[in-house]
Amino acid sequence: MVQRIDALFDIEREINGQRAEVRKAVRQERSLPLVLGLEAWMKAHRAKLSRNDDLAKAFDYLLKRWSAFTLFLDDGACLSLEQCRRTRPARHSAGQEIVVVRRIGPRGQRAAMYSLIVSAKMNDVGPQAWLADVLHRIAGYPAHRLDELLPWNWKSASPAAHMLAA
Repeated sequence: MVQRIDALFDIEREINGQRAEVRKAVRQERSLPLVLGLEAWMKAHRAKLSRNDDLAKAFDYLLKRWSAFTLFLDDGACLSLEQCRRTRPARHSAGQEIVVVRRIGPRGQRAAMYSLIVSAKMNDVGPQAWLADVLHRIAGYPAHRLDELLPWNWKSASPAAHMLAA
């Protein structure tokens, strides 16, 4: 079971930072067969366990919530529990995904900032120039175009800032 779940997380690491449509397409093609196999495996092994077995209780818990567990296959949302604890997907009127940060403590705030910096670096964007530009522009930016400000889509409003970010 651990190997099956690890395979799902391997796919998630590969598509991390991609647009929701890309994540959804990859999940439909590669993750869906793994999830279907995991469900069949769990049901087969659950039948061999006693009702009072702790593993049986864990299997029952997940199997009762299977439709909620598999939502990530259809909407491009996050799979990582750690990432999902800090954020939740929301949709605005145009249907695009926006990440809304929940209330988090100081450690969570540092982790969120670190995540932004790493995302920028992974996309060959200078974090300081990117963040300064985004913070300057975001208040008046149209909600349906917020995805343009993500590091993998970002184009600086100022040529000087874009040169610093490269």
